[in-house]
Amino acid sequence: MDSLQNDTVIEPTPSSSSTTLSRYENQKRRDWTSFGHYITNHTPPLALARCTGAHVVEFLRYLDQFGKTKIHSNLCPFFGHPSPSGPCTCPLRQAWGSLDALVGRLRAAYEEHGGNAETNPFGARPVRVYLREVRDLQAKARGISYQKKKRKRPLGLPPPPPRSAASSCSESTISQLKL
Repeated sequence: MDSLQNDTVIEPTPSSSSTTLSRYENQKRRDWTSFGHYITNHTPPLALARCTGAHVVEFLRYLDQFGKTKIHSNLCPFFGHPSPSGPCTCPLRQAWGSLDALVGRLRAAYEEHGGNAETNPFGARPVRVYLREVRDLQAKARGISYQKKKRKRPLGLPPPPPRSAASSCSESTISQLKL
């Protein structure tokens, strides 16, 4: 029953008990079915075992046509503004968060269907790079930066001294650590 050995996608059979699936499980099953239809209808048709990260990126780009998030282009007067004041002709795309969640669900579904975690195309480098590029592009288009947030320090503690690029530890720091 290993779906990776066949050219067809095998969906999990519902259990005979009357348990209902969670929203996440239902969405994961729908996403897996959609991806299965995509690779079946791909020209030439693809076997799941032959899917690569490039095929996953191709699938994510295909999904852009069904997106609902306005992503402003560099030439748009609203580029870089978080809340534009009027309409524009920029395309609708899939939001980065939606793509990221979709890839996570498909990654889990792949392994549930007998796929090896080390060869999971949904965790491949091209997919990670594509998601990072989409996130950065959409952040710039909206004027939002996705910089890592710094942890808040407890009250009363002084901020750490700035680190120099040349050396991260001074000799005095090293000698203090030895004590």
